[in-house]
Amino acid sequence: MKGSTQAAPALIAVTIVSLFLLFIPSSDGVLTCSTVIQDVAPCVSYLRSGSGMPPPACCSGAKALAAAASTTADRQAACKCLKSASQSLNPNPVLAKSLPGNCGISLGFTISASVDCTKIS
Repeated sequence: MKGSTQAAPALIAVTIVSLFLLFIPSSDGVLTCSTVIQDVAPCVSYLRSGSGMPPPACCSGAKALAAAASTTADRQAACKCLKSASQSLNPNPVLAKSLPGNCGISLGFTISASVDCTKIS
């Protein structure tokens, strides 16, 4: 019994922290850049030097991104992140622009270093 009474305070603390995390909203629910990058990471080599259709893992990530970007704020955040990433990754502009359509999704914006993310609704 002595071991169970020592574990009780730890269990209570874990329960309180879990409830706290469950009921505290995340930062306005806006999609994070780390999530965007994680979703499109399988597309990087394709976007740099690929040809033809994107690989299945790339399209799976693009579909996950499209599903996660469900609000205007999410789409603008995803756009800003992809725009920033495209400036350093230097993807093939034709492949980047055609990626959503080739994966059967719509992001609501063009993947481009010159897109104006503030105009996305």
